[in-house]
Amino acid sequence: MLKRLIIRNLGVYYMLIACLMFAMTGAFAKVLGAYMPSIEVVFFRNIIGLIIVVYAILKFRQTQTGGHFWLLMFRGFIGTMAMFAFFYNVAHINLAAAFTFSKTSPIFTAILATIVFKEILSLKGWGAIAIGFVGILLIIQPNLGISKTDVIGIFSGIGAALAYTSVRELKKSYTTNTIVLTFMIWGTILPLIFMSLAEFLSYEPLDFLISKFVMPSWHNALFIVLMGITGFLFQIYMTKSYAAAKKAGVVAAVSYADVVFTLVIGFFMGDSLPNMVAFFGIILVVFSGILVAREK
Repeated sequence: MLKRLIIRNLGVYYMLIACLMFAMTGAFAKVLGAYMPSIEVVFFRNIIGLIIVVYAILKFRQTQTGGHFWLLMFRGFIGTMAMFAFFYNVAHINLAAAFTFSKTSPIFTAILATIVFKEILSLKGWGAIAIGFVGILLIIQPNLGISKTDVIGIFSGIGAALAYTSVRELKKSYTTNTIVLTFMIWGTILPLIFMSLAEFLSYEPLDFLISKFVMPSWHNALFIVLMGITGFLFQIYMTKSYAAAKKAGVVAAVSYADVVFTLVIGFFMGDSLPNMVAFFGIILVVFSGILVAREK
């Protein structure tokens, strides 16, 4: 009976492991963010992923029709920009808040789907989106002033939503490996361009993009490798989760567990806990995302 229960919920268990791996990836990135600019952390995160994806493409060759070249480029570019924003916030605010901002992407994706694909969203779906926006406002608390990390956090959610919406169309023409490869190439080249630019230009409002390269120490190299390993395991278990799940909406809802993991991990890393208003906002964003996921 226990074995049957485990098999029936295998997708959920895989997603919980994926969430833990993603939270640990964020934790390692936060440690590295104390020693090097976040854009450099993105570079190392993607260069490791690039090696893995190239190996997968060479080992498992697949046919594809191609097309939508500029959409493929857009997905790589906007996905990388969203990653810059996410990793910047991981380094500069508490881990749970950074992850929650990123987790607003399903809310924006649902809105984009109604605009781009003319999907009809139910009253319940719009209600979930409204709850999500209330949650965002409670996290930001505009009465206290809107900070740079608030703007960057919202952009990380919108950028990820644009990337996910693009993937939906690109999957008709390209394999998953090709889409991911393009993203990894952008995620490797753009940091190099911006770090090179930083040698001649300094502009504090754009320091999440323009920052000088810092040579990693051997101590940092260990965390870079650990970040690469946990990031890879996250992708593996997330894929296994959706493959094993009977209902994709269920595992998509479970994917919000990483916010809980980051609250715990962040606390032990010395993060200050969000105030009660922001904490309630995090709960609303998570609840909204779960409702949107179940709606799909």
